[in-house]
Amino acid sequence: MPLEEIGVILLVLVVVFVLGQLWFHLVESVLNRIKGLFSRHKEPPAWHPLPKEQEDTDDI
Repeated sequence: MPLEEIGVILLVLVVVFVLGQLWFHLVESVLNRIKGLFSRHKEPPAWHPLPKEQEDTDDI
């Protein structure tokens, strides 16, 4: 396989990779805007909240 053919194949792979990245970011930005239209813009709940602390009610 000549060196030019290897270069062309690598160039095609790079172009496919770059176009894939652009497509991914385009779709993600559209989905984020759609989610923004339908959400209430509030903070998401904590993934793993700590249990509530019990208060001592001893009156001394």
